[in-house]
Amino acid sequence: MSNPAFVYVTFIASTPERVFDALTNAELTKDYWVRHRNASPDWRPGSRWEHQDYDDPSRVDIVGEVVENDPPHRLVVTWRTPSGEGEASRVTYLVEPHEGVVKLTVTHDGLVPGSEMDRGIRGGWPVVLSSLKTLLETGQALPFTMGRWACSKH
Repeated sequence: MSNPAFVYVTFIASTPERVFDALTNAELTKDYWVRHRNASPDWRPGSRWEHQDYDDPSRVDIVGEVVENDPPHRLVVTWRTPSGEGEASRVTYLVEPHEGVVKLTVTHDGLVPGSEMDRGIRGGWPVVLSSLKTLLETGQALPFTMGRWACSKH
């Protein structure tokens, strides 16, 4: 049985360039992604990316490979645990101008139904993307995403 993709759409009062930069700039991701940063040497297809603990970059929770990078429109990456167990899933970020704002669509597919990763992303993406939206519109991310969650495994 296939698992339906997780799709989240939000509209952000910003430009496609600022939204795309916020997705790929490690120093910005730490503010809205619970003290983690998404880092890659160059975000080119074939390059590795890591979801690193901001305070200790040697702690990596998610790794993947850049599949496609078409700034400021589309970024596609694989997503898996550093141990490599299980199949990699895939995240597609689609950044589109829409009526003077930006429509950001995040599609996460290839998840194993009911897995810990499946449950985690379905709860995590809305928080992360809401904080990204808030950061770009107000200059400050949601307060609880700028620090560690008490219940976090990180």
